[in-house]
Amino acid sequence: MDINVTVKSNLQIRAFYLFFIIAGVQIGVGIIGAPRFVFLEAERDSWIAILIGFLFICIVVGAMFMILQQYENADYYGIHIDLFGNWLGKLMGTILILFLAGSFLSILMTYIQVIQIFLYHGLPNWIITSLILILALYTVLGGIRVVVGVTFVFFIITISLLVVLYDPLLRLNMYNYLPMFQTPLPDLLKGAKATAYTFSGFEILMFIYPFIKDKQKAKLPVYLGLTFTTIIFLLITMVSIGYFSAKGLKNVDWALLLLVKSASFTFLERLDYIVVIAWIMVIIPNLVLIMWAIAYGIKRLYNFQQRKTHYIFAGIILIVVNFFRFDYQITELTDTIAKISFWVVYIYPLLLLPIVLIKKKWKNKGGGNVS
Repeated sequence: MDINVTVKSNLQIRAFYLFFIIAGVQIGVGIIGAPRFVFLEAERDSWIAILIGFLFICIVVGAMFMILQQYENADYYGIHIDLFGNWLGKLMGTILILFLAGSFLSILMTYIQVIQIFLYHGLPNWIITSLILILALYTVLGGIRVVVGVTFVFFIITISLLVVLYDPLLRLNMYNYLPMFQTPLPDLLKGAKATAYTFSGFEILMFIYPFIKDKQKAKLPVYLGLTFTTIIFLLITMVSIGYFSAKGLKNVDWALLLLVKSASFTFLERLDYIVVIAWIMVIIPNLVLIMWAIAYGIKRLYNFQQRKTHYIFAGIILIVVNFFRFDYQITELTDTIAKISFWVVYIYPLLLLPIVLIKKKWKNKGGGNVS
């Protein structure tokens, strides 16, 4: 397997779209209930915990860029082969694919749980999954440019959903933010760690980077995307704290949906129903980017056709979702993926960077180069 990827010009995308890719993949179902998890740890200083999490993400993304820049045009899979050899590199690449598959299942099941709680209580998992997979398959079969295009369009449409927060904003109780700066540092760090599941997704950079045409311009849109996501997360968290009491927020599982439920128009009631349905446009970018990365990885590692991988993966997902019959099973799945995400997404690149730099230095002394 080649370490560096040769990408045809008709498959390349401009760095500009990385803003929408990063923001689109980060804003998913996790943000619906994230304010509660952060508040349980950091309480009224949750905004500080979110900012700490943002700063740590910037450090991790900086490490990712340093890793990628040591190669001509490599991705996660090629880097592993270069560093650890063919057998171990493929094993680690396969572990990454399994992690992506777990993330896909977690996002899908969480959204199904939301639909079953707020809309159709008795609707079987396989029916909802089938409808979502049809949309996802239709997108990924079009290739990477179609995936990025759908991510861009859905991002523009769904960002307008934030308008419905106008009503909770008018009802904020400013005393709910007091007292501030009372949370000890260990709890702030726990709160920052609680953002890991919501903020994860930016690791897609390590897979899609070879397809970027103007790589010298890649950093700005990525950091802007991370900043935008953080602002949205901060907004939803602060509105949740101001709208619910401290005791109330600790018992609210789906804070964002309950905020939306409080809003209404004279010509439209039960806005939360519309938002739950429209939220599929938020999770589709998550699902199609992950689905593409899985099929692309299997093609890179095992030279297996991407189209066939998409169909096989969709069939496996359609079977697996039927084993999740209770809410606690979905919660356990999400918690497990969140814990794994912290190590795979946030810690692993920091551990990988010195290995890459040491090998580059060693190669240069031997007269070669890493790539």
